[in-house]
Amino acid sequence: MQSYFPKDFLWGGAIAANQAEGAWNVDGKGPSVADVAQYRPNLDPKDYVSQWHVSPEQIKAAEATDDTTYYPKRHGIDFYHHYKEDLALFAKMGMRCLRVSIAWTRLFPTGTEKEPNPKGVQFYHDLFAEMRRLNIEPLVTLSHYEMPLYLVEHYDGWVSRDVVDMFVRFTKVCFKEYSQYVHYWLTFNEIDSVFRHPFTTVGVVEEKYANKHEAEQAIYQALHHQFIASSLATKALREVDPHAQIGCMMTRTLAYPLTANPEDAVMAQEYNRNNYFYADVQVNGAYPQFMKNYFRDNDIHIKMNQGDEEILAQHTVDFVSFSYYMTMVKSVNEEHMEKVGGNLTTSVKNPYLETSEWGWQVDPIGLRIALIDIYDRYHKPVFIVESGIGAKDELVDGQVHDDYRIKYFADHFKQVNLAIKAGVDVMGYTTWGCIDIISASTSQMSKRYGFIYVDLDDLGRGTYKRYPKDSYAWYKKVIETNGASLFDN
Repeated sequence: MQSYFPKDFLWGGAIAANQAEGAWNVDGKGPSVADVAQYRPNLDPKDYVSQWHVSPEQIKAAEATDDTTYYPKRHGIDFYHHYKEDLALFAKMGMRCLRVSIAWTRLFPTGTEKEPNPKGVQFYHDLFAEMRRLNIEPLVTLSHYEMPLYLVEHYDGWVSRDVVDMFVRFTKVCFKEYSQYVHYWLTFNEIDSVFRHPFTTVGVVEEKYANKHEAEQAIYQALHHQFIASSLATKALREVDPHAQIGCMMTRTLAYPLTANPEDAVMAQEYNRNNYFYADVQVNGAYPQFMKNYFRDNDIHIKMNQGDEEILAQHTVDFVSFSYYMTMVKSVNEEHMEKVGGNLTTSVKNPYLETSEWGWQVDPIGLRIALIDIYDRYHKPVFIVESGIGAKDELVDGQVHDDYRIKYFADHFKQVNLAIKAGVDVMGYTTWGCIDIISASTSQMSKRYGFIYVDLDDLGRGTYKRYPKDSYAWYKKVIETNGASLFDN
């Protein structure tokens, strides 16, 4: 098979500040929603509802302790102090692009400050300058599950319109300080996750609301404010650096109908349409009619300021990025069928796919379908900015033999190649957790995604030493050959 990857294809990796940096209370950083996320070993790691949920009592308990053992995102992999070592490993691998996020609370500890924290500003100057020195293109997410905890407690998170202004102030500082280094930006990570984990995504504590309908109303209001903030951030970037590009980011959870039954097909269509809604607003600049109908029929009332519709219409994104981990199956007869799930989504089990130990079904061909569908829908460049497989790697004599990870990415990269052959403009592929980090959902260390092993266990014990895995050398060759090595055999 021929390699169709363009010469400027951005082969790379991805991490998030809240899962990697650590140093949660160092150099003036304030607490974020991630700093109350617990590792709960007694919970089933497949119980994503319980893993993600944070109650008012859990918030109070977290604030009362400086513990890092059961709040592992507070220590991460200490990227804050190891970033030069880690970037050197990425550069040796040939990585062309690294997706990172800027921790809002490192710049604005509560989110309410008028001026940023100088030490926080300097850290990202140092990080991006080092990336540039090593010829690694930064891809920077402005909001990746790192909202200031203060805004949750005093403003009800993104439900408050005031938070829009605070976030835009934060983004303007980022653009002013870092545009000399950063040419690719993302606004909100997986903006569609508002209902999967509203506390983490928009700072909504569901227990504060009298019933499910009121909570749903609040979540949609918070989402609207994120849409407005995304558009205003896009506007601000173009004023500072008109040559930079900014994209939206969604979770692509593609659904198939189980059978040729038209009712199954309708269920899958509705699921996919709802998944697209979040990108529709940011790409097309308006709420789609089917969502307006949903709001009308379900007594949901979005409070819009005068000019909001114009803001959405005038400041749309340059490209569409997404995470991809699994596909779904929909059926009208699914009640008694075997289920699988991951990332707070549940599906009928697809008998044609393998399932990971965390219950995620692995579907490389689904990635090609997703790429083609997204591109055909939006006619914008597409960027895979998060994708990978979590596994329990074993370190033996300083080595990790992870053939399963090599197979996973070989299969997925080949499907990207076929999507490019089919005419899709794919900007790049930044693999999730290119170095082992704390799991977003379960706060485990043992659910590893990286090409580089970090000596750290679920209770924070270890040396923090880094060890390249077998997949590290394999990915290095893929990048060196711009994907041609995928077809050597």
